[in-house]
Amino acid sequence: MRNHNAKPECEIIVMSGALTRRRIFSEEIILRSFKEVINAKCLKVRMLIGKSFMFEERKSAIESAYRSLIHKPNHAVKPSNGIYDRYINPVLTAAHIPPSWRYDYDPQRNPRFMERMPVGAVFNSGAIRLNGKFYLMARVEGADRKSFFGIAESSSGVEGFQFRDMPEVIPETSDPDVNAYDVRLTKHEDGWIYGVFCTERKDPSAPPHDTHSAIAGAAIIRTRDMQSWERLADLKTPSPQQRNVVLHPEFVEGKYAFYTRPQDGFIDAGTGGGIAWGLSGSIEEAVITEETLVDPRRYHTVNEYKNGQGPVPLKTEKGWLHLAHGVRNTAAGLRYVLYLLLTDLHEPWRVIARPGGWFMAPEGGERVGDVSNVVFSNGWVEDDEGNVYIYYASSDTRLHVAVSHVDALLDYALNTSEDPLTSAGAVQQRLQLIQKNQFMQKNHLT
Repeated sequence: MRNHNAKPECEIIVMSGALTRRRIFSEEIILRSFKEVINAKCLKVRMLIGKSFMFEERKSAIESAYRSLIHKPNHAVKPSNGIYDRYINPVLTAAHIPPSWRYDYDPQRNPRFMERMPVGAVFNSGAIRLNGKFYLMARVEGADRKSFFGIAESSSGVEGFQFRDMPEVIPETSDPDVNAYDVRLTKHEDGWIYGVFCTERKDPSAPPHDTHSAIAGAAIIRTRDMQSWERLADLKTPSPQQRNVVLHPEFVEGKYAFYTRPQDGFIDAGTGGGIAWGLSGSIEEAVITEETLVDPRRYHTVNEYKNGQGPVPLKTEKGWLHLAHGVRNTAAGLRYVLYLLLTDLHEPWRVIARPGGWFMAPEGGERVGDVSNVVFSNGWVEDDEGNVYIYYASSDTRLHVAVSHVDALLDYALNTSEDPLTSAGAVQQRLQLIQKNQFMQKNHLT
């Protein structure tokens, strides 16, 4: 017989690890378990339990999706262009950021397990390989537009990249960086690993109503273990602004050598532009007094608007391989592509091969993102077998990988025609190729 004086019972959901069970508890037990609920009726207790379940359910689902993503296999796209193999999946995206970087794990403060500090993009990554492991020092951009660095590690180079527990803490100078991004990592012959990145600060000469004028400079950090970083003085050059600065991995004439990109404004190259070269006797107080142009901008080419050095050049028996980005203006905005150069082994500032056109351009979904129609690279890695892992970002949103080989890149650099600079010249180059192919086929030489 039912006791009408008994307190009501409440059906609740109890989380125990991955196991979910339904149980019936008396109101007294629930109140003892949740002391903050005093003299609660069954409805109030149901609401409290519901919020607790919401927190656990969402946390479990988000962490499960994260684990699945970082262990997702990656495969090369076939057939390729014969120069490199693109891979199907990006190696880093905003979803690769650990949930603990984005969510408040306190169930009292965040009962709905909301994303408190969103990340919108992960892209433009410096790269290095140490002791058989691949390290990507990626640009991570939060919802507040502030960029910072996070290091992700992988044993394969094409999949399984996982961020460390914490983002990198970069020391500041007496003039703090407002924004920091696009680091290039150089393993230098002096024994240090250097990072050169763009430091952005508000232009102090701008009038109060001007809230967008900025100054870009080249900041320098170094480490021996990819764990702790020492901040050095920013690079000083004759140019008003600097971007895309890269430290050469070897001494030249006993000095530290830099690839620079002199420019007049924060965005526009102005009278500057082009990849330049300069030497500094010191790295702790790096000063370049003269910049020599290595690869200038040229009209109606892939780099007519501006260009810049990408990652640290690769040393080969035929010379230094350079990956650079070129920019042209279009009715739809700026279009960024990648192109290749080869410079002399003993005179790294002298170009000996300049294949025409782009080496890589955005394709398909790569064209969509925060800044559309862009591919950009500031990191590539050569392994012990000569394979080259090219890490490139698409549309300032995500990071991809394409894999080539030193031999293939040299073949491309040395045997691809230079840009003839006119339409008639381009037609003649193509006619020569077609006619040669026809001769080969007609005489069964292919």
